[in-house]
Amino acid sequence: MDWSLLACGQSGHVTYAPAEPAVRRRLTARAETGEEAWRCLRCGSFIAGQPQSSGPAAQAPVVRRDKEVRSAFILRVFAVERWLRALVVAVLAFVVWRFEYARESIEQAYQRELPLLRSLTQQLGFNIDHSKLVGLFNRALNLSPATIRLVAILLACYAVIEIVEGFGLWQGRRWGEYFAMVATSLGLPYEIYDLVTKFGVTAFVLFLINLALVVYLVLTKRLFGARGGKRAYDARLRSESIMEAAIEAAAAEQDRRPSPTDQADTGAAERSEVPVVPAEAPRPGQ
Repeated sequence: MDWSLLACGQSGHVTYAPAEPAVRRRLTARAETGEEAWRCLRCGSFIAGQPQSSGPAAQAPVVRRDKEVRSAFILRVFAVERWLRALVVAVLAFVVWRFEYARESIEQAYQRELPLLRSLTQQLGFNIDHSKLVGLFNRALNLSPATIRLVAILLACYAVIEIVEGFGLWQGRRWGEYFAMVATSLGLPYEIYDLVTKFGVTAFVLFLINLALVVYLVLTKRLFGARGGKRAYDARLRSESIMEAAIEAAAAEQDRRPSPTDQADTGAAERSEVPVVPAEAPRPGQ
C-alpha cells in the first residue's frame, strides 16, 4: 500500500515553490498543455497548477511520507483506545463520587433485596455469599467518606492522563510519544503482578495493548536513545524528504560548477530541459 498516496487522497497534495532557483528547478515541470506543474512533497506526483505556498526551501512544510504516514495512523488507533479507556474511567469516577452521597439509600435497597437474590441463586446451586462481586460491594459499603473521595480523585486523574496520552499520540508530537511511553510503562509492573496473582482475559488484553504501545514507540520513534535516538530518527526523516533531496542535489551541483561563465551556460541548458509531464497528473488512489 502506498501510504503517501493514500494520505494525499484524504488530505490533498502538498506543493511548495522554493525561492532558490536551483532547488526550484528540481520540483517543477511543464505539463503538455504548457501549464506549470509542481511536485507533491508527500507522494512525489507532479500536480498541474500553482503551488500551494512558496518561500525559502528551509521553511518548506515538514510532510510525513510513507512509513511516517503509516506510523501516524497506528498511533491514532492507540489514541482512540486511550480516549475510550478515559471515558470508561471517568464514568466510574463519577459513580464512585456519587456513591458517597447515595450510600445510605443504596445500602437499604441492597439489604432489602439481598435475601431474595440469595434465595434465587441457591435454587441454581450457587451461594451468593461467596461471590467476589458481593464481597467487593460489602467492602465498598464500609469505606469511609475520605477513602471514597480519594478513590474518585485517583480515577479522575487516571482519566486525565489517558486523555493527554490520546491527544499527544493523535497529534504525533514528540512530547506526546514520551508521555505515553512513560505513563504506560509505569503501570506495566502492577499489571504483571496482577496477572500473576489472578489471571483475567480482560486484564491480559489490556496488558498486551500497553506493552505493544511501549515497544512500538521505543523502536519506531527511537525514544531514549534507542536505535540511534532522535538524531538517527531526524536523519531518516531527512533522507525520505523530497525537499531535502532537492536541496542536497542543488548544493552538489553548485559544488561541481567550475566557473561563473560555465555556470551561466549550464543554467541556460537546464532551463531548456524542463521535464514535461502529462496534462493531468495521476490522482491519489489511481
